[in-house]
Amino acid sequence: MTPQDASAGAPQGRWSSLDRPPLNASALSRALVSADGLWTSLEVVASTGSTNTDLAARAAELPEGAVLVAEEQTAGRGRLDRSWVAPARSGLFFSVLLKPGPGVPEERWAWLTLLAGVATAAGLSRAAGVDTLLKWPNDLLVTVEGEERKAGGILAERVGDGVVIGIGLNVTLTEDELPVPTAGSLALAKATVTDREPLLKAVLRSLEEWYGRWRDAAGDPGDSGLQETYAAGCATLGRHVRADLPGGRELTGTAEALDTDGHLVIRTAEGERVAVGAGDVVHLRQVR
Repeated sequence: MTPQDASAGAPQGRWSSLDRPPLNASALSRALVSADGLWTSLEVVASTGSTNTDLAARAAELPEGAVLVAEEQTAGRGRLDRSWVAPARSGLFFSVLLKPGPGVPEERWAWLTLLAGVATAAGLSRAAGVDTLLKWPNDLLVTVEGEERKAGGILAERVGDGVVIGIGLNVTLTEDELPVPTAGSLALAKATVTDREPLLKAVLRSLEEWYGRWRDAAGDPGDSGLQETYAAGCATLGRHVRADLPGGRELTGTAEALDTDGHLVIRTAEGERVAVGAGDVVHLRQVR
């Protein structure tokens, strides 16, 4: 599907919901794009297949800091090409282009997924007054009626000399609109703010702050405070989990720590400590 500008060509009825107004691209650009900041451009499209796919296709011609936002994604993707589906204007669906450059060793770029999680959680806490927990490696959890539910996810993809990071977040989805019963949204978590514009600005400003801190530390997760902050907000740590691995293999034990590569360290019943990366795990589930 060809992306369409959100301000043109859309039937009036499409934007008639007062609860889900369209984003104002001009206002967002004025607030976020500056000559001395990270964000160099911000585009809002009415509908597209995947913002990650679109931005990745243009990454070679764009400078670092390009932001692409969609009011609706028809082929949104999560990790391992899992689908991400939500009604138009019910959430935040956007991708950003980052180019850490030679100042950050490439083996540390894997931390960008975890960095995006920390930044998103911090931004939502400030702007919406909602606690967002992190499920390793790329899920965002909120609490709905005492139950942890997935309200968002992060997908990082290497493209040439950069990384495209996609963030999907359910904002105003109702129970009837959830794709699965275990999903959640900010509205269901009783967020104080569900206006998408201040939420998007808060997340992007938080992402700029954390990315700058990490890059200034040459990507070192310890010196930048990223490793400690992620661990403090990670719901996975301390729990008994089962990691489903390729080939039908399983690893069961207690999620004990994050190592310096961002891998999850699992201690088995036999006392062995095994580190697994995001690319090693098909599913990670808590077990009783």
